[in-house]
Amino acid sequence: MYLNDRGKHVKEKMKRIIDKFHQYNSEHMALQAFGLRDDVEYDALVVAPSFSPYKLKMERFCKVTTLKEGAYIAGYLVEKDDLKIAWVKIGSSAGNLIDHVAICGELKFKTMIFIGAVGALKKEFGLGGICTPSYSISGGYTNTYLKESIWDFVPFEKVEPEMSFIDEVVDIGKKKGYDIKKSSVFCTDSIALEYYHLDEIREFDTDLIEMETASFYLMADLLEVPSVALLVVSDNSATGTALVGRTEEEEERYNRGRCVVLPDMILTLAGRK
Repeated sequence: MYLNDRGKHVKEKMKRIIDKFHQYNSEHMALQAFGLRDDVEYDALVVAPSFSPYKLKMERFCKVTTLKEGAYIAGYLVEKDDLKIAWVKIGSSAGNLIDHVAICGELKFKTMIFIGAVGALKKEFGLGGICTPSYSISGGYTNTYLKESIWDFVPFEKVEPEMSFIDEVVDIGKKKGYDIKKSSVFCTDSIALEYYHLDEIREFDTDLIEMETASFYLMADLLEVPSVALLVVSDNSATGTALVGRTEEEEERYNRGRCVVLPDMILTLAGRK
């Protein structure tokens, strides 16, 4: 384990990743990319492909400050009472996740929370439901870059989170009246082409499909911080519930998961002692 000069424990390998990154780039990369300072201790880091705090309507009960906005990424500070939450909006894909969480390795934060939309592959997962991976199958090559050699590719590698923290999160949700389902996930490298290969993907018998959670949990392991992915079901190929073109009733259910349950869980987990 390595204790960096900002006081956060990370694995020795994460230190080498950050040091090599700095060798060819500048210091304070999180500040330059997201406007987030490495001399501040945040209660949580939220990593969200496409989702900003405004998309979850968190400005209704939090102070949301836009720190930096680029063409594809953005950084925000979300504050409520004495909580400080660093929020990075990134592009979709495993590569974007790894690159931007690596940049945030410079920061100090107590908990890391991934927020994203997920497609369901089985009928029992309704629109707007909240799930968290029990394991993720990596359907791409990107995670190989986290290995010691890029020749060490493992096809369809299974990545498991630290389940003791996942169980704690599920229990917290249950006490608040939320049914957070532990579910298996296939991580695809393409949204458009997942449909072309859907029959093959279904052979893995996972419950859900999205792009980033396998990479998220590999990065969480390197950062050695309690981490959880919270996913809102946005479509279901088994029932024909489309990602684009939802009915009004479907949109209402989806928005409850996205704009009620997710914000509440983010603030609750950020405030846990």
